[in-house]
Amino acid sequence: MAAPGEAPDPLPSWREGDAKKAVTGYVARVTDEDSPDFVPAPERIAVFDNDGTLWPENPVPFQLAFALDELQRRLPDEPEWKDDRFVQAALAGDLRALVADHHKGLLHIIELTGSGMTTVEFTDRVRAWLASAKHPLFERPYDQLAYQPMLELLAYLRAHGFKTFLVSGGGADFMRVFSERVYGVPPEQVVGSNARVVYELRESGPVLVKTMDDLFIDDKSAKPAGIHQFIGRRPIACFGNSDGDQAMLEYTTIDNPRPSLGLIVHHTDAEREYAYDQDAKSSGKLVTALEDAPKRGWLIVDMKNDWSEVFASPE
Repeated sequence: MAAPGEAPDPLPSWREGDAKKAVTGYVARVTDEDSPDFVPAPERIAVFDNDGTLWPENPVPFQLAFALDELQRRLPDEPEWKDDRFVQAALAGDLRALVADHHKGLLHIIELTGSGMTTVEFTDRVRAWLASAKHPLFERPYDQLAYQPMLELLAYLRAHGFKTFLVSGGGADFMRVFSERVYGVPPEQVVGSNARVVYELRESGPVLVKTMDDLFIDDKSAKPAGIHQFIGRRPIACFGNSDGDQAMLEYTTIDNPRPSLGLIVHHTDAEREYAYDQDAKSSGKLVTALEDAPKRGWLIVDMKNDWSEVFASPE
């Protein structure tokens, strides 16, 4: 708690230490007009990965949990799915079979459960799932599992003139359902995996129908490409948690003409969340980015030691 006359702590869930000091020091430098590191507000672009950076990604990423639940829900009405080998793998919990051959099975499940419908229908299904589904470990709704320290960081950056974007391998349409309500990030500032939508004028009015054509997977080297295509400015701050974010971290921090910040959330807390890096069970493998962090000057946030709280109090 702040002493009388002192400004309240903008990052109360961050323990005092090098990580918190580095973040607040950076923000102070780039927002002080008298600082040689000052960056004008329009150029204060901060990009955040989602799964594993802003909320958990175990035992599976939340969008995959949604797709698997949708598969179960719709299976009685889609009897032909029962003979599908990827559906059988999904129902058996065989994640390895789904991610083999460049995630072929996983993409197939996402196609079955997330295409051939209008964007409004898809949004309604995600909303209904978020209203009823609970995480198997934490027994809380998935959208109540955002990391409290990262919510504080998002708000802190915006209070200092930063524009915050989600740049994630997750589906853009999936994240746009909750991004503004949970993170304060409006849907137009969400960059994610996406595919072509088709316009139709129906008796009920105009609709957009989701397909899996021209699929763009916003992961690894595709993240900088997506930033260029959808944002149009080079970020000065980047927040990730895995090797899938390494290219985005590199693009943000290497030879950037503006002062930059790269931060990696390291999952080290098996009691309050999970502990993993190279032995990630589903996604979020962290090896090469962790090795490169010291020479690149990327900040490593140790979840166990740097965060006094992981999740906000249940609603």
